[in-house]
Amino acid sequence: MSKLKSNAAAALAEVLQDGMTLAVGGFGLSGIPADLIEAVRDSGVRGLTVVSNNMGVDGKGLGVLIEAGQVRKVIASYVGENKLFAEQYLAGLLEVEFTPQGTLAERLRAGGAGIPAFYTKTGVGTLVAEGKPLAEFDGETYVQERAIRADVALVHAHTADTDGNLIYRYTARNFNP
Repeated sequence: MSKLKSNAAAALAEVLQDGMTLAVGGFGLSGIPADLIEAVRDSGVRGLTVVSNNMGVDGKGLGVLIEAGQVRKVIASYVGENKLFAEQYLAGLLEVEFTPQGTLAERLRAGGAGIPAFYTKTGVGTLVAEGKPLAEFDGETYVQERAIRADVALVHAHTADTDGNLIYRYTARNFNP
């Protein structure tokens, strides 16, 4: 059975639902799955949790989902270039969970590997660790981070085969794999 679809909208048509969690590849605007993001916008789904390195900029990348009012929660390591994001966050329209970049990558990896949680030193003593379990190992304090399991991952790849295996190229080999 081939996993190939005729376009981005067709690829997402049967899987998108209100309230789902989307993991989205890219770094800034580099290597983003622009066609897939636009297909999500055009689908009209709402109440999304978006997990990504950052939230794009106004009018580009994940910024188009912010503009359309489709995002309820963001889990990201950086959101500083999106003015509308800041406005919606300050107005209480967006829930935000900041996660250090390496921890974000590991939370996604752990989710894919079936690991429910792990401990890291990153974030100990900061707002990132607030409300999370702490543990001591070998005299050092660590914070527990929960894995992230997305319902759908949107990625930008250079080449795909009929089984869904992907090859990434140049800067798209950032948060896409």
